[in-house]
Amino acid sequence: MAYNKLHALPPAPAGVHYQDDEPLPDDEPLGHLPAAQTPSPPATNGGLVLKTECEFPALGRSASWDKFAVLVHAKAPADVARAPLDLVTVLDVSGSMQGQKVELLKKAMCFVIDQLGPDDRLSMVSFSGEAIRLTPLARMTDAGKGSAKLAVGYIVVRWTGTNISEGLRVGAQVLADRRYKNAVASMILLSDGGDTFKPKGPGQDLVPPLFRQAATRPAPIHTFGFGADNDAAAMHAIAEATGGTFSFIENQAAIQDSFAHCIGGLLSVAVQEARITVTCLHRGVRVQEVKSGCYASHVDADGRTASIQVGELYDDEERRFLVLVYVPRARPAESVTRLLKVTCAYRVAATGQAAHAAAPAAIIQRPLELTDGMAPPSMEVERERVRLDATQDIAAARVAADGGQHAGAARILESRLKAVEKSSATGACEALKEELQDLSARVGDRREYQQTGRARLLAGMSSHTQQRASASSSTTKAPRAYLTPKMEEMVETSRRQSRKRQHPDGQLKQIKLDLGD
Repeated sequence: MAYNKLHALPPAPAGVHYQDDEPLPDDEPLGHLPAAQTPSPPATNGGLVLKTECEFPALGRSASWDKFAVLVHAKAPADVARAPLDLVTVLDVSGSMQGQKVELLKKAMCFVIDQLGPDDRLSMVSFSGEAIRLTPLARMTDAGKGSAKLAVGYIVVRWTGTNISEGLRVGAQVLADRRYKNAVASMILLSDGGDTFKPKGPGQDLVPPLFRQAATRPAPIHTFGFGADNDAAAMHAIAEATGGTFSFIENQAAIQDSFAHCIGGLLSVAVQEARITVTCLHRGVRVQEVKSGCYASHVDADGRTASIQVGELYDDEERRFLVLVYVPRARPAESVTRLLKVTCAYRVAATGQAAHAAAPAAIIQRPLELTDGMAPPSMEVERERVRLDATQDIAAARVAADGGQHAGAARILESRLKAVEKSSATGACEALKEELQDLSARVGDRREYQQTGRARLLAGMSSHTQQRASASSSTTKAPRAYLTPKMEEMVETSRRQSRKRQHPDGQLKQIKLDLGD
């Protein structure tokens, strides 16, 4: 098949298959990734780093403690080789995208194409009342990029409604029918409205069946609500159900930066299939609860072991979890209590090799009596507690505002902001405080909530539950939460390109702009 030609196909009925993806460079069949049979030794340099931190460094020997917090902190390696990506973009071209919106979308897609490498593959799907696969899943060689940009140029708005479900169905079929698979796969969905072909519902009904179960899901779906009229609840539900993030593009001109943000992560996946295991060391210690957000966790019936399914991590990305344990009284001669052993099994995304990381054992001192000179409680544990409480209140504010209780929603967020400001970890929570201030201003008024507040709340919930940066356009001055260096680099690349478009002949202006950043 000639992949240097435009492949804009007519709408495909259900049952059509897309087994025409371009072979990978090594031309190996499905399942080509190396399957390491023997885990590598614990990573000490260049691998995932695992740490623990106890709520208090010491407890008196005569004291027991219910739900004593141990922070588990995992951080992916930085500046490592990345794995190639299979990306499907599902793009709304319904009538409401007419004019500047569709032109901005085209520029953003051309930027995405430029960032992909020759081992990455891209397929584009557009939808209005029907869905059309614009290009097959093809490698982004120079010829592949040319074909993809030609297809972008031919995108036209169609006044036939908005069928998000059909767009996702076709996009899902492209991924499901692959004969070859890159190590990383993802889908991006952008829409500026709600589905006009299905009754308004919770949004999960728009998710293709193959994507509804983690065991069969070929990729997460990262959703972008474009402008004030997008169905934020449905877009959030789609992302939540598939392990993706929901982002709200309030400023239409920020679409390219938002895509850059997402692509910066997808093109820097360092760790896959990460699974953290927690094992109690002292015979009296029991795991009571794991605070893991949207990540599946399990505590054995006897409380002696627990696990967290972390999945993928981007380059230099972090995850923090609180493990709450019961700590018994110490024996008379027991000066130290060994609480937990924490390990993580994962796969190196670039090579497929199995790897293993282990944290030093979580221990606490057990003096006969605590004195005023003992070390203070952990700031990192307090910071995570603050984040979890804020996430819970953002969700509660959403429920209140959706029920018409806008003043009550604002009070929930204002109260949480005051609690954060009083916390001992307040200095490490500047971005969270600005977010709470912004959200409380958007939920108090019904009209503002419908236009931007709901989408902002849902984007915040998506980001905090996943501990992954949302690509939402931001109005805050504080550093963005969960942002990785690779995301920042890609956004800066996008902004430089935008400045060059604005001043195509002004090289001196560009240099001055770069020096001033």
